[in-house]
Amino acid sequence: MKKISVLLALILVVGVVYLLAWPVPIDPVAWTAPPNPGYTGVFEVNTRLAGIEKLPLNGTHGPEDIAICTDGGIYAATHEGYIVRLANDTAPPEKWVHTGGRPLGIDFDSNGNLIVADAIKGLLSISSQGVITQLADTADGVPIRYADDVDNAADGKIYFSDASTKFPPGEYGGTLEASYIDLMEHGGHGRLLVYDPVTGKVTTLVDGLNFANGVAVSPDQSYVLVNETGNYRVLRYWIAGPKTGTLEPLVEALPSFPDNISTGLDGRFWVALVSPRNPLLDYMADKPFLRKIAQRIPASLRPKAVAYGHIIAIDGTGRVIDNLQDPAAACPLNTSVTETEGYLYIGSLATEFIARLPKTAVGL
Repeated sequence: MKKISVLLALILVVGVVYLLAWPVPIDPVAWTAPPNPGYTGVFEVNTRLAGIEKLPLNGTHGPEDIAICTDGGIYAATHEGYIVRLANDTAPPEKWVHTGGRPLGIDFDSNGNLIVADAIKGLLSISSQGVITQLADTADGVPIRYADDVDNAADGKIYFSDASTKFPPGEYGGTLEASYIDLMEHGGHGRLLVYDPVTGKVTTLVDGLNFANGVAVSPDQSYVLVNETGNYRVLRYWIAGPKTGTLEPLVEALPSFPDNISTGLDGRFWVALVSPRNPLLDYMADKPFLRKIAQRIPASLRPKAVAYGHIIAIDGTGRVIDNLQDPAAACPLNTSVTETEGYLYIGSLATEFIARLPKTAVGL
């Protein structure tokens, strides 16, 4: 019995030392989480997102973003690295091209090229013939390590995000896993970038963001919106007018982690909310030592995304004008929304299909 007691005591000591001192890749920064509005008021729980249709993805999954070509083709960026194409909404899915990385945000430019923010490869352009060109993999001398979302401006410039310059998906187990570790550190490693096709250069517009995610250019081309996932908010960066070069919050204290944002119709911007906020993460916000301990426990026990379906629309003032949810999560972990005249196409980290919601079904 004495030997067993000594052995248990030794195991306990080793466990405590491990939790307190084992090296981890994060150096957590203390911050103050904004109040959580919860699912009340403009975020009241509903089932408006429940009536989705499903377009298959040919053995791939995780359609982060969807883009619609002028010829009606439907394109999705998938976890396996393929851009999957459906010639139309009744056509079978085709593995069109493989980027060699992990394509995330996608958007067609005015010349019919598909512009891709690839988390591994950087900023790419894919011609209609499927030829891939790398546009950029550095910005101001700093490697682009987690290109995330992209939007094309009318003047040909490409605005995109670099979610984390410290935790690239290729080194930290994938895009979701790298996002977890960046959010746990909260060190401000994200950037909003712009690519100029005339000079071929990428310029940093904003840095110090906590997981820079979705990007959307306003219809009047006067500002760019960027989702700051780690701070539960949407920011506005002015690119024209008297406020040019300034950054301001547009929406703060969301009840969920915002992923991508897109410019919709009738003055709407669509924000995909990937998962509800985690009370434990908010509690640990100003406790960096606890976050280090949390990083030492098995990954299966750490805070993680919860399956829930949720997208919202905001206007140019930041007012929430539409709130679509599905607590049953037929399409969970929403990452993007692409609006056409008849449908909302909804991205996801997890599904083996593209979710599509008829706008008439929700009164849009």
